[in-house]
Amino acid sequence: MSLTTLSPLGGHAAASGTKQTPSTKTTVLSLQEKKAQGTPITCLTAYDYATARLIDEAGLDLVLVGDSLAMVMQGHESTLPVTMDEMLLYTRGVRRAVHRALLVVDMPFGSYQESTQQGVANAIRFVKEAGAEAVKLEGGRSRAEVIERIVDAEIPVMGHLGLTPQSLHRMGGYKVQGKTLPALEQLMKDALALERAGCFSIVLEGVPREVAQMITAELRIPTIGIGAGPDCDGQVLVVHDLLNLTFSAPAKFVRRYADAATLIRDAVTEYRHDVEARTFPTEEESYHLPRETQAALEALHLPQRHKSLNS
Repeated sequence: MSLTTLSPLGGHAAASGTKQTPSTKTTVLSLQEKKAQGTPITCLTAYDYATARLIDEAGLDLVLVGDSLAMVMQGHESTLPVTMDEMLLYTRGVRRAVHRALLVVDMPFGSYQESTQQGVANAIRFVKEAGAEAVKLEGGRSRAEVIERIVDAEIPVMGHLGLTPQSLHRMGGYKVQGKTLPALEQLMKDALALERAGCFSIVLEGVPREVAQMITAELRIPTIGIGAGPDCDGQVLVVHDLLNLTFSAPAKFVRRYADAATLIRDAVTEYRHDVEARTFPTEEESYHLPRETQAALEALHLPQRHKSLNS
């Protein structure tokens, strides 16, 4: 997932002073119940242990190890370069942090496009080698077979329609999808095909609100929106967008909840100044020898000093 580019828990204690985290483990079934009850589903991306732990402690339903890490963690211009091995590595770190949320991982470009057998094998790797609880892949009816086979292998699958970043070159850039009646009809057919194939939910990215509303009303499974308006069953953002840790203008749908970039930059600049001024570390921030060791050291050095004075 990479809408940064549209504009180019349970098992650990919460930090002191934070709200108590809901203890119920999120499952595919509990997400279905949320849709039935009209309760919004919350999701954020995470790519490392620390961030994933904080997200999980905050009580979100889903944590997504998105292939957007290619951009926000590795500095690439698109999601296409990230590899299976890299996705597995990042997912392992997130897995150690997440106890309450359902952990979903993006299947990267090239990991399922070649054949159904390839897609199933790589989905199994994410579960066995990295601890993922579900996988996400992009595309419509053409992905139905591989989705069915992955589901047959007992692995939950999240679909992804609309602006699909792995189709960047075919779409001619990061553009809102489903703006015409034929395109709208295609999206609806694709959504129903993914539901029939066994997806437990579908991400709708970069589509008009009206289209997302229609698809959400038609499907029995939850929709998770990113740039798809407020009528989806849930929402997801790239956590770096939410925290202002990206280096481009935010997309229209991004709401920045904190300015971590300024916080980090100011802290690092202050640290540099303190080191250059020799005000860090202080005496209180330094370790010292025990008195008996210091006395023994001084006794050892005393004869040598006298010897050098007498010579």
